[in-house]
Amino acid sequence: MASHPRPTVRRRRVGAELKRLREKAGVRMEDAAERIGGDKPKISRQENGRQGVSKLEIEALLELYGVSDDRLRTALITLAREGRRKGWWAQYSDILSSNFQERLSIEADTARILSFQPMLVPGLLQTVEYATQVIRSAGKNATEEQIASYIDVRRSRQEIFTRENPPQFVCLLDEAVLHREIGGPAVMAAQLGKILEISNPPKLTIQVVPFAEGWHAGADGAFSIYSYPDPMDLDVVNLEYLDGALYLEEDESVERYQLAFEELRTASLTTKQSMELVSSVQEEFAKRA
Repeated sequence: MASHPRPTVRRRRVGAELKRLREKAGVRMEDAAERIGGDKPKISRQENGRQGVSKLEIEALLELYGVSDDRLRTALITLAREGRRKGWWAQYSDILSSNFQERLSIEADTARILSFQPMLVPGLLQTVEYATQVIRSAGKNATEEQIASYIDVRRSRQEIFTRENPPQFVCLLDEAVLHREIGGPAVMAAQLGKILEISNPPKLTIQVVPFAEGWHAGADGAFSIYSYPDPMDLDVVNLEYLDGALYLEEDESVERYQLAFEELRTASLTTKQSMELVSSVQEEFAKRA
């Protein structure tokens, strides 16, 4: 049986939009397939994101569906092209899971990231020493060479903040993240020092959900919301679990997490108060280092 690539978020989005337009136009899959010289299974694979769609195929299908919106046409072609693009992380495909590679693909050109982290400083903000301890603990069988490669991936991810048009990043940390000792007092002091150094609202905003808040909207765990500035308003929610990750794109699901994030931000300390707390905890670690 033929094997088809794992669908990426972009391919799924293109496929879902083509399916919506086809059904809106009342066109059968057989007729769509005939227009691009394919068959019904090919249209099915394209609509569920398991096969790419070329520029010529998109143009032919949009003509068949009676779509003349140039912005939508350009957006679909751009997303389809990006869905085929190999990113910098391809060189690490031997150690990175397909789920994590998809996350890197999502992260690479997002316009905004909203993230809640209840356990650890997120990878995008980690120091090398903190990241090394996290990676070593998570991958107990990893070789030193593999650990070094994972660190290189962390560094490369963080370069999105130094590019010409970096994404806006709003990170909410549960207060427990500040106190959870990873790698010892010196590592924690340096990590919290980095948070103080890079905090730069509104482009890079870090706030803390205090212990005093008790139960809150993030009690079920970490999540991130990625947004893109395209005409289809692509928003994706990333949820991580023990042996994989889940990506949510349905409007209803995304809206629930957007609301949860808003509630968490309301419950958070202000940026100034958050940095004062980070500074206080950092000083305590520094005394013990």
